[in-house]
Amino acid sequence: MLKILKNKKIIISAGASGIGWATAKVCLAKGATVYLCDIEKKYLNKAAKHPQNKKKLFIYECDASDEYDVLNFFNQVQKKTKKIDALINNVGVAGPTGTLEKLSSEDWENTLKTNITSHFYFSKLSIPLLKKNKGGSIINMSSGAGIMGFPLRSPYAASKWAIVGVTKTLAMELGKFKIRVNAICPGTIKGDRMVRVIRDKSKFTKISKKTIEKEFISMASMNCWISEEDIGKMCSFLISEDAARISGQIIAVDGNATRLD
Repeated sequence: MLKILKNKKIIISAGASGIGWATAKVCLAKGATVYLCDIEKKYLNKAAKHPQNKKKLFIYECDASDEYDVLNFFNQVQKKTKKIDALINNVGVAGPTGTLEKLSSEDWENTLKTNITSHFYFSKLSIPLLKKNKGGSIINMSSGAGIMGFPLRSPYAASKWAIVGVTKTLAMELGKFKIRVNAICPGTIKGDRMVRVIRDKSKFTKISKKTIEKEFISMASMNCWISEEDIGKMCSFLISEDAARISGQIIAVDGNATRLD
């Protein structure tokens, strides 16, 4: 595999499982040094078994929705490096399933805090490190729900639309510093989170999980699941010099999803 990320230093939030871990492994394979954090100890322990751990992979426990925790994470990273090449804002939760009038305020607020405010914390602390690098890349994880409506998932959709707005704005603010900012909108990802989404929708609608799974897959023209590694590969491209003039873009990796209903 070409080492197109050789010597690149990358921070990944929620990086020990799912899309985050798949992206970390892609970036490591392409020569990067990765600093990842996560709140889940079982995934952190699993990631720690990677052969690059403590060589080019550095792992930290962090609650991305807690500003003090995030600050402490960055203090730890800065003991290893004074500048970075990329930030991947990957942290996010699926949030509750249900019609808006039946959602609790607590579920709404927790979804937005994790999916939006955490990106603020990480971006705010990463920008000075990217400026010291005299350029780099911020990648925000939005969703197909960030460019379409998503029935029964209004707080999730609201948060992912917000990420699109932040991405466009940061790209304008940071362009003069040669810092590129893009968002990726993953489609229907095969993995644990989608299993939970399908389970919750099945429970709410009284429709079988198998039927709902088929519906999700059929929403894409390519009629397929998207793999976590697909997103990792797009991240590695956007960080690489091959994407040196790409900024302010909202890029779907979804097999051409045409609806979310």
